[in-house]
Amino acid sequence: MRRTARLLTGTVLAVTAVSGPVATAYAAQSGGLEVYPSAAVPGDRVTVGTSACGPEGTAAGDAGAVGAGRFTLAPTTHDGDVVGEFRVPPSAQPGTYEIVAECAEGGRRVSGDLVVSLTAAHQRVPPRGSVKTGVGGALGPDPVQTAAGVAALAVAAAGGTWLLHRRARGDVF
Repeated sequence: MRRTARLLTGTVLAVTAVSGPVATAYAAQSGGLEVYPSAAVPGDRVTVGTSACGPEGTAAGDAGAVGAGRFTLAPTTHDGDVVGEFRVPPSAQPGTYEIVAECAEGGRRVSGDLVVSLTAAHQRVPPRGSVKTGVGGALGPDPVQTAAGVAALAVAAAGGTWLLHRRARGDVF
């Protein structure tokens, strides 16, 4: 009896462990609407795509919630996805907007969210100055420390060479 209970428990746990990722992968593959970038500012171009309409399908997209209107999603060479794009209008207000697409064949409807903000979330800042990784390099900010490091390495190399030479001659340390 105990062995049967363990066997059944193990089977249930194995099925549960496998079915969770499989169900998630199937849901992702069968398609919602992917919005890229998912966060935009007024004036940005936004690309949307889905695999829900099949490899040769088309879809009608609607970004009217954000004020961009309708757009078309057409097939691409990327694993049967249909893709389209629209521009976030300059008058768009901050918030989360639902973008929808309806497949031409079968009428399947998918949606995704677009977050509009007035400032870009990831503004690129060009790097300035030297990298702070320690004493510095040959072009580092402190040439005195660089020279001291080079001198220390030279002394160590000379000392190591001298010791190896004495050992090779058979001198006792």
